Amino acid sequence: MRMFDYARAAQEAGLSEAQLGELCRLVREEFPHDEMMYELHVLRACMAIAEGRVTIEDALKPDPTVRRRHPSAAVTPVPRARTPS
Repeated sequence: MRMFDYARAAQEAGLSEAQLGELCRLVREEFPHDEMMYELHVLRACMAIAEGRVTIEDALKPDPTVRRRHPSAAVTPVPRARTPS
């Protein structure tokens, strides 16, 4: 069951099936286990493309600040900052 109708937004943005598929693949890498966040980010990207705030070419560029890992990889905890004693 989909929570957000990103397919309609992609159609309104003029995206091809291949472009939507690639966009979904990139977003899935960022949110491998969170369906709601995945769909929300695909929807927001499609809306931004439709509104002319970003091009599909720019949207498909991987973000170098996102650490991608294989979906089956275990989540690595972020080290906490040390507090002075």
